[in-house]
Amino acid sequence: MKRHGRTLHRQKEMLLLRNRLFTLFSPPSLRLPTKNPHPLTLSFSNSTRKSPNPSPTHHVSASKTSKPPPPSDAARFVRTVLFVPPGVDPDEVTEEMILPGSNIVVGPYAGHAQIKEVEFVKSSGRAKDCPRDERPEFAILGRSNVGKSSLINALVKKKEVALTSKKPGLLDASKKWKTQLINHFLVNKSWYFVDLPGYGFAKAPDSARMDWSSFTKGYFLNRETLVAVLLLIDASVPPQKIDLDCANWLGRNNIPMTLVFTKCDKMKGGKKTRPDENIKNFQELIRQNYRVHPAWIMTSSVTGLGRDELLLHMSQLRNYWDQ
Repeated sequence: MKRHGRTLHRQKEMLLLRNRLFTLFSPPSLRLPTKNPHPLTLSFSNSTRKSPNPSPTHHVSASKTSKPPPPSDAARFVRTVLFVPPGVDPDEVTEEMILPGSNIVVGPYAGHAQIKEVEFVKSSGRAKDCPRDERPEFAILGRSNVGKSSLINALVKKKEVALTSKKPGLLDASKKWKTQLINHFLVNKSWYFVDLPGYGFAKAPDSARMDWSSFTKGYFLNRETLVAVLLLIDASVPPQKIDLDCANWLGRNNIPMTLVFTKCDKMKGGKKTRPDENIKNFQELIRQNYRVHPAWIMTSSVTGLGRDELLLHMSQLRNYWDQ
């Protein structure tokens, strides 16, 4: 009962935060429909796949000169602010379909999201040396000290998951893998987490700093099994130019991306700006370069905020890619 209560508290908190952020993009009169024929539940069972291209009924006017009515505020909001996945008609999106603490709509491809087993496979110095077994993968990228390792541990629930390695001893030391290489972790023997080198090393010697343009970018541009990049952004600090540059580069190169805002548990005001204000400011800045806003979600490795929601989002991307 206590665990259930904590989950409900986290979801309520995330809904409040999301609603504050949505006021940035929506007019005061905007109201999304609330009646939903398919209520949102954080389901961890296998989904029944549906057609990714629903065919809405079109009404043809007899007048050749008539023009279609302009889109409503709600329709414009859905198409420009929300992330609408394959299989969802934007005109049928309701408030209940949006994941708490995010702009992500849940569609018919969302399904099995539990992580039961994680196996470290290999570290690669070049994209061409990465595993080539055609399994889908999610790359995790972020600035140093963004909380990347903490998020990975929170997602896989390290204490509850069988974390193994093909090479004895790799997972016993404090540094389980080489953080300046491309590291592949096989999840449930079906898909990969890919831990990429952090950018903006604060304390690394010059010889250890990554040539990001020739190393990590090569992975993004040549990796056909890449489903999406999870770009981690520290929500406890104001927007950083290096994060904005990275997000804009991914957008210019049409690399699928989900913005994962970390450290969202630090909600106290004081002299520092609140995480929701930092998130709002970050989105204002990158919004100038995106016709359709990328998916985003708020997380905390301390409280578990956003964990189940992020895994559910990843499941619908993965299931669609894997069809």
